[in-house]
Amino acid sequence: MEDRYNGLKLAERGARISIISYIVLAVIKLVVGNLSSSKALTADGFNNTTDIIASLAVLIGLRISRKPADEEHLYGHFRAETIASLIASLIMLAVALDVLYNAAHAIIFFEAKVPDLIAALVTCISAIFIYIVYRYNKKIAIKINSPGLMASAKDNLSDVWVSIGATIGIVASQFGFSWVDSITAFIVGILIAKTGWDIFKESSHNLTDGFDKEELDNITQSIKKIPGVKNVKDIKARMHGNNILLDTIVGVSAELSIVEGHRITEEIEEKLKSEFNIAEIVVHIEPDF
Repeated sequence: MEDRYNGLKLAERGARISIISYIVLAVIKLVVGNLSSSKALTADGFNNTTDIIASLAVLIGLRISRKPADEEHLYGHFRAETIASLIASLIMLAVALDVLYNAAHAIIFFEAKVPDLIAALVTCISAIFIYIVYRYNKKIAIKINSPGLMASAKDNLSDVWVSIGATIGIVASQFGFSWVDSITAFIVGILIAKTGWDIFKESSHNLTDGFDKEELDNITQSIKKIPGVKNVKDIKARMHGNNILLDTIVGVSAELSIVEGHRITEEIEEKLKSEFNIAEIVVHIEPDF
């Protein structure tokens, strides 16, 4: 369990890096976007301001998750990380709607202007910079199985594509296609909305005790391979932050002694923790006639 808490500390570092990066990028993009009359760059800047809030929510969730178990939270506070991801997704969806509205307004009423080429340079550098942050956060998220930091990494990758799209729109405007900048801003809004929706679906799925059926089937097959196990009568699993909690009823020979049944239980626990990194396992043995 200590390793899990140390992993959350590592995830906090990634969230802090994201916050600092987004603060710098948001300020630069909003200033340059307004000065260069680039709606795509301005939309990207607003996207980064939501990223600050979203990353801050993830950081707070990670900090709460590190609180040890108490009398009212016997499994710990790990689910706070998932709640933070859900909040971050809602923030992203709200800003996506605002960006889409402003971009659509500019397209309908022909408000497009030719942005300065400096805006393209800013978006290009931004894409490279945030891609490095994405790789760092993704590496840590996979290492410690952190849904909160993985949500932040997905947001990072979305920002990479947003900045690339904005660069294309701004460059196209230099050749007389000024409307492309507003179109790109609209696409930016769609990308923000998609990322927010994907994170929302995953977070809400975990919070409602949803669990991947394929992985549960793999766990079931692993249990059946243990000597002495006749069948798996029932099995349930759910996510608790980055931890898997599992309950299963296993059928064994009615002639087994208590000692032999206990041995099978321990073997199941050790095997599942080793193969699937399951945090808490409850195994109930029943005679199989």
